[in-house]
Amino acid sequence: MALDWKLVIDTRDAPALADFWAAALEYEVEDNSALIERLLAAGQIGPDRIREHGGRATFRGFAAVRHPDDPYDEATGIGRGRRLLFQDVPEPKTVKNRLHIDIHGERGTLEERVSRLEKLGATRVEEHDQGPAGHWWIMLDPESNEFCVS
Repeated sequence: MALDWKLVIDTRDAPALADFWAAALEYEVEDNSALIERLLAAGQIGPDRIREHGGRATFRGFAAVRHPDDPYDEATGIGRGRRLLFQDVPEPKTVKNRLHIDIHGERGTLEERVSRLEKLGATRVEEHDQGPAGHWWIMLDPESNEFCVS
């Protein structure tokens, strides 16, 4: 039986990076506010464990995005499919990523896609034209995590 998984990305500002990747991938930022309300009311977490972002309560130091067509738990807002979880860590990023996201789209729309990502806060790093492998860009997200766009 196949296992469920999520990709966890270390960050300095989880909600802000989740907003970027939700817009970049056309995913949805998970809304955990109902779960947070229940945990607060039951005394299982204190107000120091939450913060407000985008007009709703979020877990301090964590945010996630999910594919809009995938299932999710309505009671918690947690996705059960393609999902990225962002978690704040104290140390800064210091080396190249060993794992990265590739964004693919329809042929002939690369420049439009790259320009849209730049407007969201990404930076172009290096252009590649690999013949049969196609034309693509290495880019950086707002926290300098590498990703590719083709």
